[in-house]
Amino acid sequence: MLEISNLALPLDAGLEGKQAEKLVRRAAARALNIPSNDITEIRLLKRSVDARKKHDVHFVATLGVELAGGAQAEAAAIEAVALRKGAANVKAHRPYEPLQVPQVGDSPQAQNEPRPIVVGTGPAGLFCALYLARAGLRPLVVERGAAVDERMAAVDAFNAGEPLDPHTNIQYGEGGAGTFSDGKLTTNIKSPWAQHVLHLFVEAGAPEEILWQAKPHIGTDLLVDVVRNIRKQIEQAGGEVRFNTQLAALHFENGHLTQAEITQPEPVTELIPASRVVLACGHSARDTFELVRDAGVHMEQKPFSVGVRIEHPQQLINRSQYGKAADHPALGAADYKLSMHLRPQKGEEQGRGVYTFCMCPGGEVVCAASEPEGVVVNGMSRFARDGQNANSALLVGVGPEDFDGEDPLAGIKLQREMEQAAYRTAIAAGGEPYQAPAQTVGDFLAHQAGGPSKQVKPTYARGVAWCDLHECLPPFVARAMEQALPQLDRRLHGFADPQAVLTGVETRSSSPVRIVRGKNMQAQLAATSASDCAQVDAEARVQARPGNQVQAVPESSAVAEGQPANVVALEPETGLYPCGEGAGYAGGIMSAACDGLRVASALVESLRPE
Repeated sequence: MLEISNLALPLDAGLEGKQAEKLVRRAAARALNIPSNDITEIRLLKRSVDARKKHDVHFVATLGVELAGGAQAEAAAIEAVALRKGAANVKAHRPYEPLQVPQVGDSPQAQNEPRPIVVGTGPAGLFCALYLARAGLRPLVVERGAAVDERMAAVDAFNAGEPLDPHTNIQYGEGGAGTFSDGKLTTNIKSPWAQHVLHLFVEAGAPEEILWQAKPHIGTDLLVDVVRNIRKQIEQAGGEVRFNTQLAALHFENGHLTQAEITQPEPVTELIPASRVVLACGHSARDTFELVRDAGVHMEQKPFSVGVRIEHPQQLINRSQYGKAADHPALGAADYKLSMHLRPQKGEEQGRGVYTFCMCPGGEVVCAASEPEGVVVNGMSRFARDGQNANSALLVGVGPEDFDGEDPLAGIKLQREMEQAAYRTAIAAGGEPYQAPAQTVGDFLAHQAGGPSKQVKPTYARGVAWCDLHECLPPFVARAMEQALPQLDRRLHGFADPQAVLTGVETRSSSPVRIVRGKNMQAQLAATSASDCAQVDAEARVQARPGNQVQAVPESSAVAEGQPANVVALEPETGLYPCGEGAGYAGGIMSAACDGLRVASALVESLRPE
């Protein structure tokens, strides 16, 4: 099979039916300079929208093309001719090679150890546990929240006005916070694990189109079934999953993990042997961060971002992005991604990054609180993305210089102060408990409370209280947003429309802490020398950047080539594996799932017989 990349296709080629197939076939034949009849099969490998020129919006595709007879010699000859003519966009297609998981369950070391424990069932925890289970290690997976069906009921109840369940909500429960999101499967890291994540999602019931979409997404409505299926696969492979079960303590002896305490409802506390624990808790597991710190694990403050959700009519975004083509049925709801770096404000040494994050086309702003008397917002879309509004986080970068004190958890204090201020501000404006403070962009820029938008009906399920968001945002965050809104509007016309709605506050964009780990993927105890930690910074840490929430540093050469991680015992082997977004090593579903596989691979490699 030949692969043709960077092939321009008309929008009608994205529709269903014979006419669309004919358009694609004609374009492929033209690129190969052969008759259309010589093509027996065309497979869509990748497709994106090119809307740089509003008068010429079209698709750009990568196609797999099978020639008549399937003769490899003929295909090679055509490829050779194409390359001689300078057609660098034609090459032999390399099919996907499924993930190979080593079997180590019967290895002497695995037999002499307790089964590994995975804490959390977000993307990192689920994919890590799936890998470990298929390696024959029978992992025990613990999740503080409920299974996905019970979780859906708890979220629906809270949206309808019922009291907050602090254990099962949009942040906690099967699937993690990403279950109630747009389900984006894009990432700014280039990981060899990414293709495996996509195929494993499809294996669990996700639509096959995520394999060729340039910006794949699943949507909350489909993610529910997908995460349930991944859990069933873990169990079928020998793993055990316990819901409503929370990590309560970690015990170390001579620098190595020996036991873990878990609690269940009633409450019941169980002390179990543990020599390997994967800590894949999400970014909101604040009490888990406290127990890890108290256990003497080395942690550090980490930059993150805070702000609000901004809502526009989806049609406004469609017109801004696609122009006259906005209503073409092959396009669907448009998205956007904006970022900028501001000049330093008074009293600051450097300017702040302001950017949009987790943009949800045709979506809604969700009630994402996980603690009493705190308001948190996030965004989600269903697979069809057919809602009236578009929403996105509008975030301002914060860092250790903005935190109060040297405690590794100081960033959590900033988050909590904003969330509680949002709760109080909405109440003071006449709102009900857990209603969110909201303000139009025009009123925000004018520093006046104002009233409802004339164009945008807020989608936050518990309702909003119209007020001045300056009352619950840190002054430096509000100032940065004021500076950025008009400038971002120049990049996306209508972004700072006076009737667009801002809903606060968004504080959980990423983890405010990092649990430092070494090249062996294991955490270090605080007693470990600073030089040991410094050796792994360049490879094992992730850095927050404006407009690009997290970017992973290059992995080792073995990992970069798609091979299992080479585990070199340069650091003490504590047995604790920080993993995913909560531990500070990911920034979304895709990067978290990739990190889950990467950590699982390192753990499995350490158990392989020499």
